[in-house]
Amino acid sequence: MKDEVKKDSFNFHLSSLCPHPLISLLISDFDYELPEELIAQHPLAERDAARMLVVDREKNEWHDSRFAEFSSYIREGDLLVINNTRVFPARLVGRREPTGGRAELFLVREIEPLVWETLARSARKLQRGARVSFGDGRLRAEVIELLEEGRRVVRFECDGSFESLIDELGLTPLPPYIHRANESLDDDRERYQTVYARERGAIAAPTAGLHFTPRVIDELKARGAKIAEVTLHVGYGTFEPVRVEDLSEHRVAPERCEISAEAAEAINEARTRRSRIIAVGTTTTRALESSADEKCRVRAGTCMAQLTITPGYRFRVVDALLTNFHLPRSSLLVLVSVFAGRDLILPAYAHAVKSRYRFYSYGDCMLII
Repeated sequence: MKDEVKKDSFNFHLSSLCPHPLISLLISDFDYELPEELIAQHPLAERDAARMLVVDREKNEWHDSRFAEFSSYIREGDLLVINNTRVFPARLVGRREPTGGRAELFLVREIEPLVWETLARSARKLQRGARVSFGDGRLRAEVIELLEEGRRVVRFECDGSFESLIDELGLTPLPPYIHRANESLDDDRERYQTVYARERGAIAAPTAGLHFTPRVIDELKARGAKIAEVTLHVGYGTFEPVRVEDLSEHRVAPERCEISAEAAEAINEARTRRSRIIAVGTTTTRALESSADEKCRVRAGTCMAQLTITPGYRFRVVDALLTNFHLPRSSLLVLVSVFAGRDLILPAYAHAVKSRYRFYSYGDCMLII
């Protein structure tokens, strides 16, 4: 049964939602209240068991559904674009030398071989020259530069392959709002990864894709839908807090993106035949929109996706979007609001809160058509 915006008890009139009725560039206008207990701490037993809020932009309404029914919203000829990046265990827990105190480094970006930008927990104890060891000294790090917001540039030394040691010693880089003891993270190596993850390089999962199973993919193909893969290695910029009030002053950090000639051809052919292009996730959306030229054609190649989507942006490629629910005052909530309309998305989020949807990475999802 459909829940129309004008009938929903959590409806907000546009004038009360938006004091800047045409285009809001204030991050405070992209906020909502979320009870902490609605933040999903664990994945569901079955990937495709999530609830799905379907938001119809043309009808200005939404209704409740299930991701298991996702294929029923897909038409013959639709092109789904997925992000095949693979998360690597980017969180390292070690000991400061010589005190033995606990230290944690979160790998953010490789600057050059064995030199990484990191996020440091208890950063004030990791000043220039500080050393940290991991795995009984098989992997060591020295702080060589101090950056803002607790970031540190470190140089690693290791015995053997750095990548192999990271795979062995690193922990799944779950978001900070998931609170779990380290010993309970083993299952996350598989569940905080899409079933189609292939290209190693992300420090966070493209979470809209976590709901897919081989069964769902087979159903989509049986309905005559096509699937194209792109790669955008999700970096710190995707979830970095917006620290300014004026969105025109915020920039999402560049992320490495690759679109093959085959994928670009499939996307551009879909546009030519007027088939819907459905982006699975905001990371896929950023990859596609960053790679589009003035004629709305996607260019093949490897690049740094540098686009920051803020109010006033006109989407060139994406016609529909599958996404999870995002943090208040985040660049991802802004992106979704620009795509569907803030006066539709924020009341839809209020409905999701009222209906006890599960939020964030391991939570439920939203299909915007």
